[in-house]
Amino acid sequence: MGSIGSISRPSEGMLMGLVQYPVPVVNSRRDIEANVDRICEATAATKAGYPGMDLIVWPEYSSQGLNTKKWVTDEFLMDVEGPLFQKYAQTCKENDVWGLFSIMERNPNKDQMPYNTAVIFNNKGELALKYRKLNPWVPIEPWMPGDLGQPVCDGPGGSKLSVCICHDGMFPEQAREAAYKGCNVYIRISGYSTQVNDQWILTNRSNAWHNLMYTASVNLAGYDGVFYYFGEGQVCNFDGTTLVQGHRNPWEIVTAEVYPQLADQARRDWGLENNIYNVGTRGYVAVPGGVKECPYTWVKDFAKGEYRLPWEDDIKIKDGSIYGYPTTGGRFGL
Repeated sequence: MGSIGSISRPSEGMLMGLVQYPVPVVNSRRDIEANVDRICEATAATKAGYPGMDLIVWPEYSSQGLNTKKWVTDEFLMDVEGPLFQKYAQTCKENDVWGLFSIMERNPNKDQMPYNTAVIFNNKGELALKYRKLNPWVPIEPWMPGDLGQPVCDGPGGSKLSVCICHDGMFPEQAREAAYKGCNVYIRISGYSTQVNDQWILTNRSNAWHNLMYTASVNLAGYDGVFYYFGEGQVCNFDGTTLVQGHRNPWEIVTAEVYPQLADQARRDWGLENNIYNVGTRGYVAVPGGVKECPYTWVKDFAKGEYRLPWEDDIKIKDGSIYGYPTTGGRFGL
């Protein structure tokens, strides 16, 4: 089931809002500070307009923009537990709402590149989840690959929340990891331009279906002078169908009622299409309990640190030099 703009939360689920934030053009620290204030004000306004709202989600890059000439410089980075970070926590507490926010996080190891990070605060202003992007959008993004794995936290309305960021959602392995750890509402925040609009929608649906979980996804919207960002907040049911689909309008708030207990029920009750169970219990009709042994060479090789494609030697782009990044790694451009 979905929402047609309800202002009330369901008694057995949660009401969430996905904000198609206008892509911010950010050139200074002052711009970032103004941006954070704007997001906090809009969070409060959204909660006031939707009194039953449980969770408000903001897209990737909504805090600090996508100024590639400055995005790894000290003035453009945020610190976890820093004053701007704390404004988000305080906003959630003051407005009795959960919030998911995007920050480009200064690496505690100053010799390494920053992290692309998402945080969830609960309605008391407490940090419920912190996630660092596992799969930066190479060769464009210079972010350090995440080191926190795929965390899952308890959320409102019986939800088990997990977050992926933009390009992460193109990897079915990552969605499966979240589901394997109990996630029933998988949130994707992104800052994609229109080139991958169709693929973004496709993977949101497939991640839901493969894992019998809701997916809730939102992208930046509008034009920043270089690219157009497509918005199109989307909530998918655990059967892979789209419940709610936004348009390309900046500031559109896509609302949806989701019922995590129904996803949990499908995982317990379904037989034929219990995808996440059946993959690990192959052929349980012929073999009681199913075959547990992994049949996939790539999984075994990956686990051993020996992942290698048959055509790997022929791959042309293996570093960021096409976008002017040095090939030596480490912190640069400061």
